[in-house]
Amino acid sequence: YLAFSQSYRLQRIASFMNPYDDQQGSGYQLIQSIYALAHGGVTGTGFGHGIQKLFYLPEAHTDFIFAVIGEEFGFLGSCLVVFVFFVLVVRGFMAALRSDDPFAIMLGTGIVSMIFIQFMLNLGAVTGLLPITGVPLPFVSYGGSSLILCMASTGIILSISRDNYRRQQLQGSGRKGIHKE
Repeated sequence: YLAFSQSYRLQRIASFMNPYDDQQGSGYQLIQSIYALAHGGVTGTGFGHGIQKLFYLPEAHTDFIFAVIGEEFGFLGSCLVVFVFFVLVVRGFMAALRSDDPFAIMLGTGIVSMIFIQFMLNLGAVTGLLPITGVPLPFVSYGGSSLILCMASTGIILSISRDNYRRQQLQGSGRKGIHKE
């Protein structure tokens, strides 16, 4: 009901389903994003040689930075970005799940899940698989609030990992630390 209660919401859903119905209006940004990804091809146009970021693709530096990466570095560069995020997520989950503290496990998996979901929402919006929501690409998009939150979240994950390492070192040496065994 909520999706259809306002006309702009209905228009957003319609432009997601077929952006070519309103090429100069609500579908423009998605079409330009798809053009950028297609223009990049396999190897890309080269760093700084993309044309979609030059006032064709609105918000290219924020929500649609992945389209610019896809244009300038191609499919291979896009796959590299996806791989880096995959490694980040897997390592974050590993750090969280190795903890003995239930709170650290929940906090770590929640933080990693938040970053992963944000990444998938942005990737889906840029490629046209999900409606455009305005979610930035973690660690990459221009904008202070998202970057600060992602950096603080990464710091918490690193703290959980450091705590796990210290706990293992104390158990290996037989000494008692500040943590109760």
